[in-house]
Amino acid sequence: MPATMRRGSRRARAMFVAIALLGACWISAPGRADPAPAVASAPLSDDEALSLLQSLNAKLLGHDSATATLQQWCADRRLAAAPRITASLLATVPGPATAEQRALLQVGGDEPLRFRHVQLRCGTIVLAEAGNWYVPARLPAAMNRELDTSDTPFGAVVRALNFHRRTLEARLLWSPPQPLPEAVLEHRALLVLPDGTPFSLVDETYLRSVLAAPLP
Repeated sequence: MPATMRRGSRRARAMFVAIALLGACWISAPGRADPAPAVASAPLSDDEALSLLQSLNAKLLGHDSATATLQQWCADRRLAAAPRITASLLATVPGPATAEQRALLQVGGDEPLRFRHVQLRCGTIVLAEAGNWYVPARLPAAMNRELDTSDTPFGAVVRALNFHRRTLEARLLWSPPQPLPEAVLEHRALLVLPDGTPFSLVDETYLRSVLAAPLP
């Protein structure tokens, strides 16, 4: 190779090294760090979603208060900065309670019943809807006032009764490989006093938002 070509090649290599070193200094200089790329949460696979849903179903079956269970779920899944379940009252006008509903609540045809329909939220996420027939005569007056005048979840209002939950039906509404529907789980349950007297019949529909990704 001619000497002039070798000298040109050496000069080119030297210039390349200098540019590379200058770039390295720029990247590592204080205050010049490039922002880290945003990392999006990976979507759940069908198997992961089904496993989570089965876990929630088991927790609901194993606890007396759906409100308390959802609040713990909200905290464990980090679905809101303040993991607290709130109820949004829905202006639903139900038909009369059916003979079956009255039989489950062990009340006669003339016994007054009340109906409460709410969305249960974790932060801004609606996790479930619940329709609840209950017997006001079996609750203290203060609890009835709170149920009439606030949007506190039913389970939180009646917590002091030390009630038990008797599940009548629990149904998963989704299984892979079907697309994930809006409603993924249904529960029907009686809430009973320590002496076994029923005072509330609740139908709960859990939404696919229970599988939402945690906050970063």
